[in-house]
Amino acid sequence: MFIKRIKSMLAWLNKFFARRFEKITEINRKYRTPRIAMTPLTRIVLLLLRIYLLLLVAILFYKLFTTIMTK
Repeated sequence: MFIKRIKSMLAWLNKFFARRFEKITEINRKYRTPRIAMTPLTRIVLLLLRIYLLLLVAILFYKLFTTIMTK
């Protein structure tokens, strides 16, 4: 009885997340190609912004890690 209940809960969770990911993939598919033309300079600036964002996230995790390890 208990295993059957767990299996039904897992099936429900699987369907729940599958529906959510379907919606996400639908949105991603819709906006996969940009609707405006970008100049090479715009592409470079967007790439630099992505790198900057990754750097900020890395610094944030580093600070979190060092704070946790010093306590």
